[in-house]
Amino acid sequence: MDDNSLQILSAATYAIDNTYLLFSAYLVFAMQLGFAMLCAGSVRAKNTMNIMLTNVLDAAAGGLSYYLFGYAFAFGITSGSIAERTQFVAYLIYSSFLTGFVYPVVSHWFWSGDGWAGAAKSDGDLLFGSGVIDFAGSGVVHMVGGIAGLWGAFIEGPRIGRFDRTGRSVALRGHSASLVVLGSFLLWFGWYGFNPGSFLTILKSYGTKGAYYGQWSAVGRTAVTTTLAGSTAALTTLFGKRFLAGHWNVIDVCNGLLGGFAAITSGCAVVEPWAAIICGFVAAWVLIGLNKLAEKLKYDDPLEAAQLHGGCGAWGVLFTGLFANKGYVNEVYPGRPDRPYGLFMGGGGRLLGAQMIQILVIIGWVTATMAPLFLALHKLKLLRVSSEDEMAGMDMTRHGGMAYIYHDEEENSNWSQFKMSRIEPRNTSTPDPTVHL
Repeated sequence: MDDNSLQILSAATYAIDNTYLLFSAYLVFAMQLGFAMLCAGSVRAKNTMNIMLTNVLDAAAGGLSYYLFGYAFAFGITSGSIAERTQFVAYLIYSSFLTGFVYPVVSHWFWSGDGWAGAAKSDGDLLFGSGVIDFAGSGVVHMVGGIAGLWGAFIEGPRIGRFDRTGRSVALRGHSASLVVLGSFLLWFGWYGFNPGSFLTILKSYGTKGAYYGQWSAVGRTAVTTTLAGSTAALTTLFGKRFLAGHWNVIDVCNGLLGGFAAITSGCAVVEPWAAIICGFVAAWVLIGLNKLAEKLKYDDPLEAAQLHGGCGAWGVLFTGLFANKGYVNEVYPGRPDRPYGLFMGGGGRLLGAQMIQILVIIGWVTATMAPLFLALHKLKLLRVSSEDEMAGMDMTRHGGMAYIYHDEEENSNWSQFKMSRIEPRNTSTPDPTVHL
């Protein structure tokens, strides 16, 4: 092949890889719309404008912080944990700090070529000879946001009315299951950019199983593992909650689905499809169990963000250390043929040890940075709105009006929204019994 042909081939490869990367980025950005719909449906109607504004600013502030300060992107996680009771100025402060400082440090440690714990470290010894495999970010993205949200919600305290005077849990249901479902489907769609897109390139031959096997094959497999984990978690949650609570709940199913996605994000590129089913099954029970624990501890997270992203993300990191396939690990992280792989796949416990170190480091780092910030905001009375504003709803008190006309359950007792009242027609002496509101 002459030099001109090589240049043409190189240019075509570069163009294809960059088109793939851009397309994946577009899908990931669509997740922001999914988070916005999910958050809006999960809060009460009187706080819809507030939570939507924070989601818009997640994208705007996240993009600016990424450009100015570091390698990170705001995924709306934390703002859901402390929804319906947080001052907007507090949101601006913690969101900028999380996106511009906390995330970039973690991503450098585990994703950069010179990060001390990353599996893709280009030179020097790897952590336990393996490095941490967190391919698309169960730890780097989901755990960071989940732990930050945990501290925010813990320091701020539960919403008014979330627990009665005897300490029993009182459901403060979101106002729109339809928006939650819409948001969940948008997130599902975006996850195909998030996980497979984390390869960054697609036109690369592995040279191990013939000319038709390469990185494009790994991309397809990653989409399959992502689908299986999320689907399994959704179905497990459906039947698990039916057994425990006695009803079929679409909100629980959506959260279970997202918990499965958060868990598989770490190992999606290096595990077999059958292992992804195990990942999703366990993730569902992790979420159910943590939600039960949150009720016992009187912890209030309207979107279950800490339990979902933090808890399921941590399980996903451990899952990779148990089920990572030797062949897939060497394809995705080449150059070190003796690299450890999953414990249950015969690869020993060194990778699992590295994964456990990641969990401890993320918990420690996020706690050391975000907990003092939330505590300082709380002491300065910048964190939580007044009880009057919280009861009235922040849309009316902080954002100039309601998102739309609504009837809130807690303001209309005895199912009054389902009652029908007669309207008497004007200028007639006999009422028309067919006219109703």
